[in-house]
Amino acid sequence: MMVRGLETHIDIWNKDAPYTLVALHGFTGSTATWRSLAHALPNVRIVAVDLIGHGRTAIPTHVQRFSMEEQVQDLEEICCQLHLETFTLLGYSMGGRIALSYAISYPERIDKLILESASPGLRTVAERAERCQQDKALAQKIMANGLVSFVNAWENIPLFATQSCLPKNVREATRAERLSQKEEGLAGSLRGIGTGTQPSNWERLEQLAFPVLLLTGALDKKFCKIAQEMNVLLKNGMHITVNNVGHAIHVENPAKFATIVEEYLT
Repeated sequence: MMVRGLETHIDIWNKDAPYTLVALHGFTGSTATWRSLAHALPNVRIVAVDLIGHGRTAIPTHVQRFSMEEQVQDLEEICCQLHLETFTLLGYSMGGRIALSYAISYPERIDKLILESASPGLRTVAERAERCQQDKALAQKIMANGLVSFVNAWENIPLFATQSCLPKNVREATRAERLSQKEEGLAGSLRGIGTGTQPSNWERLEQLAFPVLLLTGALDKKFCKIAQEMNVLLKNGMHITVNNVGHAIHVENPAKFATIVEEYLT
């Protein structure tokens, strides 16, 4: 699909199902992130998008084209092309930041919002500046050392420590998804839409009228705390913590994740 000059890859599962869920993956992910969810929820039409710099979506040449504002406009164009009037929007991690930003810009589109291990960005200018520097350094490292070197290191950051006990086939699928990316895409994503470059949405949370579900893994202490702080500000929020899992609930306990999503939808 051509979206504002960028060839954009989309997967749609369960095309005739009564409910529509638009799903946005995390950093180093792709539409493949949501395949098992689509199989678990045959009564939900799942529209999954390869976000800018990821999967089979074209990689822009200018860093500005990766920005939050541009990605939000792309999502709105996708909704127009697919004739999606209202839907539930789900975002994981980076995809959660994007989902929240989109929902703030186009609240009339949103039936419900589901944010898995996501944040509204960083509150202060100083925090954002520091994070920008970290992301730029990581982007340079990816370009200098290549994808395999980056994925080897990324798999071993503390955020994903809980995934080391997962079955071999699950770990291999996650690694394959990460290795299907391109250096330029990941580096551009870090520079253009990293947590440090996006505007903070903390102040905007209380204006949201639609229901918002915050999902976190109990072993992911950082994002549990963020979700608790978000939930205080939301008019119509709910926070569910899933036991014995970390950051990627949909990977670490897919059955539980699918059940929670289905119950919230219906």
